Amino acid sequence: MELKAIGLVNSPFKVKKDSPHQGRFSEEISTIEIFPEYAEALDGIENFSNLFVIYWMDRSGPASLKVVPHGRTEKRGLFATRAPVRPNSLGLCMVELVKREGNLLTVKWLDALDQSPVLDIKPFVPDIDCL
Repeated sequence: MELKAIGLVNSPFKVKKDSPHQGRFSEEISTIEIFPEYAEALDGIENFSNLFVIYWMDRSGPASLKVVPHGRTEKRGLFATRAPVRPNSLGLCMVELVKREGNLLTVKWLDALDQSPVLDIKPFVPDIDCL
């Protein structure tokens, strides 16, 4: 399996303890710098108010099969939680697109740490993404 970063996160969250446990609980602004060779793929993205950002949680730590979710007291199976420690360190976050300037996306609600590699971006489409 081969993954390629398409960009990097520029975030106010420098260490894990500073990041929100869910991005929607923070109004902090981040930018996503898309590498020049992928910039053309952003054409039309400004037509969407929300995006899914898939990123690599390169500092997440080792996975446990049972975890205590945030705000809870009992362990659950990892796949029944949104804990950041996963067998594959993929992060998924819905963000609000504030603006696009060339290959830079300014977003709210991103919970990624600064300099996290971005793997993919997909538009949120309510007709498809909501039951």
